[in-house]
Amino acid sequence: MLLSKKKYRLVNKVIDTWEQEGTVSVEDSRRLRDSLKLSKFDWKRLAKYSFWIAGISLAIAIFALTLDDAIMAVIHQFFLMPDMAKSILLGIISAVFYFWGFKRKVAKPTKVFINEFLLFIGAIISGASIVFFGKAIDTGSGHYSILILMGSIVYLGVGGFYPSVPMWVLGLISLGSWLGTETGYVSGWGIYFLGMNYPLRFVLFGALMIAMSILIERSRFSRLAKSTYIMGFLNLFIALWIMSIFGNDDGMRTWHVASLAERFFWSLVFGAVAFGAILWGLKNDDGIARGFGITFLFINLYTKYFEYFWKVSHKAIFFAILAVSFWVLGRYGEKVYNGLKERLLEVQGED
Repeated sequence: MLLSKKKYRLVNKVIDTWEQEGTVSVEDSRRLRDSLKLSKFDWKRLAKYSFWIAGISLAIAIFALTLDDAIMAVIHQFFLMPDMAKSILLGIISAVFYFWGFKRKVAKPTKVFINEFLLFIGAIISGASIVFFGKAIDTGSGHYSILILMGSIVYLGVGGFYPSVPMWVLGLISLGSWLGTETGYVSGWGIYFLGMNYPLRFVLFGALMIAMSILIERSRFSRLAKSTYIMGFLNLFIALWIMSIFGNDDGMRTWHVASLAERFFWSLVFGAVAFGAILWGLKNDDGIARGFGITFLFINLYTKYFEYFWKVSHKAIFFAILAVSFWVLGRYGEKVYNGLKERLLEVQGED
């Protein structure tokens, strides 16, 4: 097994612990160490960063092409084409990139980064294709959210069929954008839709994504469940945080006159959901739920402090509270860790 320096040290430390605790024999630990190989250079990370730079460089190259007169003449001819023709042409090109990425996955499944890069290029081009399609069929209604939905369907379809986590996440982000624009269009671009402002809609959207991730986990698309789970928690908690500040009101324009009871109610809901996520994470060894719960529980507490006490209290008090709270959190984490370690040793002793 070829490991980076950081992972090599970690695995060796784990083997040392196992040997000291008698989990493995000296002979077994020697064989485990012999199976490890130290990679003096992190080629995987280099590959990842290289493709990121390649994407940025491609964008710069496209921009540089616009400065060339001959290339500009070709581009000018392209923009003289009808919008529908542009959409079809770009759609075909994006399909070629998607097909190329799919084909390479079958032929060269280990070339993950370049395969994902091809899908990324396809996503950019298909987005442009959808934009020109929208211009071609535009009736002046302003109902452009349908175009965002089309993009979301394409990205989710590619991400699910491939499967590709980056494309799937892009599809989920597009789906959230569609939710916001579609409900805005239906409500006449007002603040409320079915009595809900924008953050409250995304509270429901985040909860729905978390539920959807559980269903995905039990399907053949299980590889996409974790990213869906994380995106669900992200939408849920950010929306709840905004609700705890503004309530179900008209944003910045009315937050200062919003009912104190309403904001306090949403702060309680925010805290209860965060605490529930922590308990769920501890009970089920779910690091994602636990991490989101702890992070946003503290965000909630500190937001309330800034909202009600920042101007009237000494700043040293705030940082003292911050220090004590993290000390309590660290002490609790250490207690939980030691308890888990003791139970593990007891199980090993029984065996």
